[in-house]
Amino acid sequence: MLPALVLAQFGGTSSWFAVNAVMPDLQAAFGWSAAAVGTLTAALQGGFIAGTLVFALLAVADRFPARAVFLLCAVLAAATTLLAAFVAHSVPALLACRVATGFFLAGIYPVGMKIAAQWYPQGLGTALGWLLGALVLGSASPHALRALAAQGLGLPWQAVFGVVALVTALAGLLLWWRVPATPRPAGAGAGLRLGALATMATDRRVRASVLAYFGHMVELYTLWVLVPTILATRLHGVAVSWGAFVVVGAGAAGCVLGGLWARRVGSARVAGLMLAGSGLCCVLAPWALAAPLPLFAAWLLLWGVTVAGDSPQFSALTASNAPRDGVGSVLTLTNSIGFAISALSIELFVRLAQSVPLAQLLPWLALGPLLGLLALRPLMRPPSGPA
Repeated sequence: MLPALVLAQFGGTSSWFAVNAVMPDLQAAFGWSAAAVGTLTAALQGGFIAGTLVFALLAVADRFPARAVFLLCAVLAAATTLLAAFVAHSVPALLACRVATGFFLAGIYPVGMKIAAQWYPQGLGTALGWLLGALVLGSASPHALRALAAQGLGLPWQAVFGVVALVTALAGLLLWWRVPATPRPAGAGAGLRLGALATMATDRRVRASVLAYFGHMVELYTLWVLVPTILATRLHGVAVSWGAFVVVGAGAAGCVLGGLWARRVGSARVAGLMLAGSGLCCVLAPWALAAPLPLFAAWLLLWGVTVAGDSPQFSALTASNAPRDGVGSVLTLTNSIGFAISALSIELFVRLAQSVPLAQLLPWLALGPLLGLLALRPLMRPPSGPA
């Protein structure tokens, strides 16, 4: 069952960076500015935020069969991604499509984690390592599709949207077909559970993992958006797309290896190590940007691995400590707030990147990992009593 869930998560989230992957083509075709990539990414994040708020407040992931929610949202995300190919000439229309896609992704990413949390209560960090690794690889895949379309297949950029839409819809069907219905805990279907959501503030252990996740979200998606810009300082043309696929996709290895390591040392320690590693990469940016190409590549790969490798462990920690009948809502609301933080970070850093050298700008991303490490400290110690 886990391979099917992993493949479904991979395909279901492939629409996340579809526009980012073809941004050079859109800029050439329609004359858009370099800052447009930040606005379009923030639009998708905004849709995701709205979707996760609606899903959390209505307890959609806890009231309705998770497989049905995943399937419906995958089909709708595929439809809005396909529509984007036909309206890409219009910035307002494309923005609307990205907002809608982000909204429906709220029924894919957190719902997939909720399904994993119900089927794998033991070893959840490992299961989520595979699941979030699939999400990272799915997010990176449009960069590879764009490179193939431009280089090997000779296809237009619209083909990227078409392939991504097909893969997204098939992901929903795969999960529906291969993953059994999850057992529903007592109290499921009761609607909004304010008590469960309140544990994000009142429970010491839930609060620690949630706040650490927020620090992580300051850095993660902002780096992913800036990766092509960073690579463009050394590479050109299709090589930038291949490089972006490798750097972003390297996070999948971090998720999987971190999940396996969590069996031995625990999710909190893995998350802390990843936060420290990505924060160090931020600080090293001024030196690494001017380093010889092999060292530049090694720095970016390490950053790609560590910036995403802690994601599954934050989700595992939160899911393990949240009330069992409210796990879906807690994870969804946590995602909502985290992506609101990421949208603000993306907009700020992408705009600053137009006038501030990367060597001066990138070290400031270290504030996110630093805040995350501070928040994570209570989970580094054994529990000493009630929250």
